[in-house]
Amino acid sequence: MSTKPLKQIHLAAHFPGVNNTTVWSDPAAGSHIDFDSFVHFARTAERAKFDFLFLAEGLRLREQGGQIYDLDVVGRPDTFTVLAALAAVTDRLGLTGTINSTFNEPYEVARQFASLDHLSAGRAAWNVVTSWDAFTGENFRRGGFLPREERYSRAKEFLAAATGLFDSWDGTEIVADPVSGTFLRDARAGAFTHRGPHFDIEGHFNVPRSPQGRPVFFQAGDSDEGREFAAARADAIFGRYGTLDAGRAFYADVKRRLPRYGRTPDQLKILPAATFVLGDTDAEAQETAHEVRRLQVSGQTAIKYLEHVWNRDLSAYDPDGPLPDIDPDPGENTIALGRASVRQFRDPIGTARHWRELARAKNLSIRELVIATTARQTFVGSAATVARAIDDLVQADAADGFILVPHITPGGLDTFADTVVPLLQERGVFRTEYEGTTLRDHLGLSVPAPVHPDL
Repeated sequence: MSTKPLKQIHLAAHFPGVNNTTVWSDPAAGSHIDFDSFVHFARTAERAKFDFLFLAEGLRLREQGGQIYDLDVVGRPDTFTVLAALAAVTDRLGLTGTINSTFNEPYEVARQFASLDHLSAGRAAWNVVTSWDAFTGENFRRGGFLPREERYSRAKEFLAAATGLFDSWDGTEIVADPVSGTFLRDARAGAFTHRGPHFDIEGHFNVPRSPQGRPVFFQAGDSDEGREFAAARADAIFGRYGTLDAGRAFYADVKRRLPRYGRTPDQLKILPAATFVLGDTDAEAQETAHEVRRLQVSGQTAIKYLEHVWNRDLSAYDPDGPLPDIDPDPGENTIALGRASVRQFRDPIGTARHWRELARAKNLSIRELVIATTARQTFVGSAATVARAIDDLVQADAADGFILVPHITPGGLDTFADTVVPLLQERGVFRTEYEGTTLRDHLGLSVPAPVHPDL
């Protein structure tokens, strides 16, 4: 009787950004902008043999009630600058950056990622995201011009144009001459042409083909259009489902879309974000997790979160009191600007009704309701419990691995690396050493052949 071979787990580390995941009041919490924080975090991930480090992106300071959202004042440095610097202090860890396709140009982004892939010896990855809101766009010359429904069409064309640039050098154009040294045999090296509704560009790309052929492509959208985009073009998808049933449904849905694009299931990795709390025992971890959630959702944070739904100033309400008896303003959200979470509430009246029913049934205050309805820790328990839970979800095809987001920066990954990772290695489901040098090696992805038209 044959048994299914164990899947190898992929693990990555998300450097916590300016958000409510981080417990800012913890004495161990450090800077989100000092380079030492990035170095500590990256080296811990590499010591644990993780596939890659992941950086999110923020293009504008968020506002709420006409004021800058307080967490944003710690700042968010440029992604490429940080990743290029980390390439110099790590050897194997993949370097993944979120770069927006709405407010950038294909040539510029392709050149930056190709350069990063060379500098890191093949460890670069690009998380392709979109942005449609005029508030963010005000920082750029095309502020607000792009209708929301066009965001994926631009992203698709952006990625296609960038791929053409990456593939414009196929490695055959350069030959070595014993007298004059290396020279171009074919003047078409780097030549590209792209004509489309969003971009009309042509010229010569000035960065030769990189060690991975082209950087690994990530995608993070959960809509049907986002899933289709990932199935067609992405190497990995940054998922949001960390439970068995929801994870398996998402996993199956995305993987079944691959054959229509001539792709096999192993060519797209599904990696949900996951938080964790560890303890010496499961009971201790549960107690700590409860306290972490209380610290993540202060009274002020709860009121601000509720304002995302109500679209009203709720500062006069007591976070330890009942929900507002007034209904949300269903118009365009103007109280919270630059917040991705605002877009989650497409039916604010219905959401408020549901929350009131839940609050009455369980006698919840505003703060308690927000804690109950917002993200909880994905994995809570002893190191053995967490290792088993991660392994069970991956073997059940609910994910190919997880992108871990600790609640302390920069040392929140340390205990996981020291306790959970060895247990996964003992199970035979996680590497004890890197077997390759590039991020594609770590993810089990082949180097793509150049795909570009004859020029």
